[in-house]
Amino acid sequence: MKTVKQVSKLANISVRTLHHYDAIGLLKPTQITDAGYRLYDDTALERLQTILLFRELQFPLKEIRTILDSPHFNRVQAMKDQLRLLELQREYLDGLIAYTREILTTGGTNMDFTAFDKNEWQAFAEEAKARWGETAAYQEYAQKFVGGTEEKTKGLMEIFAQAGQIRHLSPASQEAQALTEKLRGFISENFYNCTEEVFQGLGQLYKADQRFQENIDRAGGKGTADFVSQAISVRKAKG
Repeated sequence: MKTVKQVSKLANISVRTLHHYDAIGLLKPTQITDAGYRLYDDTALERLQTILLFRELQFPLKEIRTILDSPHFNRVQAMKDQLRLLELQREYLDGLIAYTREILTTGGTNMDFTAFDKNEWQAFAEEAKARWGETAAYQEYAQKFVGGTEEKTKGLMEIFAQAGQIRHLSPASQEAQALTEKLRGFISENFYNCTEEVFQGLGQLYKADQRFQENIDRAGGKGTADFVSQAISVRKAKG
């Protein structure tokens, strides 16, 4: 067991930060002594490691707590995702460094702004959040969707079957976009309020989660899950 001061020194964070994590339910001490001292065991320190990695990736504290408290949270998978996000972040920073160095070296201006493109990082972050079960809505939907026994789920699978029939078209086509709106409306009416933000997360989930991919492809044919995911992504680009 380590005291709050020992943990503060070990993790290079302030005691005040640890107290704040305790207050918001993000990191509770393992034990509080009769004298009121907070003590942390190895399990608590493992959670702190995960929290700090998420903070380095600029995740809000509320979002981190939701992820960590999800019954579906897998620490090993999360660390693999965190590693990939850190690698993407490094690639982004390396590009900015090279871009800035080139301007300094040439003494001129460079009107190519691709160095500021964070799309790949953001897309993977959304995909990872979907895998972690970012919200209760995702989990509610996943349980009903994968179960495959309810009448509502049958209606959902019919929409995916329709998607399979047009998967030879562009995800940006009028037909594909109309179908995504039909899908979002069906989810909102039968499962939960599917905001555009949540819908984007589901789109990532359809191709990232094997359960979803298999069920969707079973309904519409191989490649349907990826087609629907791309069509949903196009909605974001248009927005």
